[in-house]
Amino acid sequence: MSLLDDPDDELLARVFLTRVIEPGDEAGGRWVREFGVGGVVRRLVEGGVPLPGVSGKRWAGLLARAAVARPRRDLEVARDAGVRFVCPGDAEWPGQLDDLGDARPLGLWVRGKPSLRMWALRSVALVGARACTEYGAHMAATLAAGLAEQGWVVVSGGAYGVDGAAHRGALGAGGATVAVLACGVDRPYPRGHTQLIGRIAEQGLVIGELPPGDHPTPSRFILRNRVIAALTRGTVVVEAAHRSGSLVTARAAQRLGRHTMGVPGPATSALSAGVHELLRAEAALVTDAADVVELVGDIGQLAPDRRGPVLPRDLLEPAARQVLAALPGRRAARPDEIARRAQTAQDDAIARLYELRALGYVERHGDGWKLTRQAVMSVRGGPEP
Repeated sequence: MSLLDDPDDELLARVFLTRVIEPGDEAGGRWVREFGVGGVVRRLVEGGVPLPGVSGKRWAGLLARAAVARPRRDLEVARDAGVRFVCPGDAEWPGQLDDLGDARPLGLWVRGKPSLRMWALRSVALVGARACTEYGAHMAATLAAGLAEQGWVVVSGGAYGVDGAAHRGALGAGGATVAVLACGVDRPYPRGHTQLIGRIAEQGLVIGELPPGDHPTPSRFILRNRVIAALTRGTVVVEAAHRSGSLVTARAAQRLGRHTMGVPGPATSALSAGVHELLRAEAALVTDAADVVELVGDIGQLAPDRRGPVLPRDLLEPAARQVLAALPGRRAARPDEIARRAQTAQDDAIARLYELRALGYVERHGDGWKLTRQAVMSVRGGPEP
């Protein structure tokens, strides 16, 4: 069906262009900016003067795509699948995607009930290796669940490995998650995640730039990552080798001025080498949801101080701790020796020794004082009764 009847219909024109121009094509975005959506569609439908900067071979390819584009049919197929098309300027359009400039999506196909714009306002991307380790899957699921419990939307790519673990972690916590696909949202990919992506569509959102039925390609996966980076307040990379596609998402986030974070892994793990490279640059190290929220959240949302468990000896007054530390580990000592090592007066040392005896830390041995077994374990940092 030709669009010459009404090339200025913004919705139909943009749906038409999603069949003709590849996601992330900055030349296409520049044409739309300079000539308007209707102007670009007219040039493609009429097949006249090529658009600026297009070789003859590429122009022929664009015209061939335009000849078979059927935007009305795409909209009908989408509606039957419970999918809507959201254009820039619509009430549901996430304004942060405009930061992509000429690489901004022509529109987004959205499957699911919530408002994409509202969910994107408080979202974090969790990405990483497809062939992740058990550690990577555990960290992704734990981080996603923690973020979901704090009211954050978890965004990922729906792939195997870290992506799938992140989506499952958010869903398991009863939280919100968004899958950004590199294919038509009515045909989930990978096929092994059909059930998972169906759950996401029921409980959250599944979105993509490609029209119904379109298939993924390696380049589309890479270009999809810029949408994940732009849509969210920050990107967390859980596991990634040096050439991982998730590093593309992290670097896109850095270029866009978003927060970039990484979860450290074993120094010997090749799957963490890319993350460690990020951490040596400008990425922030995070280990749990509280760390992430401290970076991407509102002012005052601080992660708790990291410290070990409070031990009984930590509750002693400083002077008593000093005297306790002055006792030898394996023998009794006289009060004058203890006072000297504690750098205090002998009378004060004796007073503290009696306090420590009442608490079970020391005992009398003739004229001397000795640590009890409880105190030896406490001073050495072992388990305490």
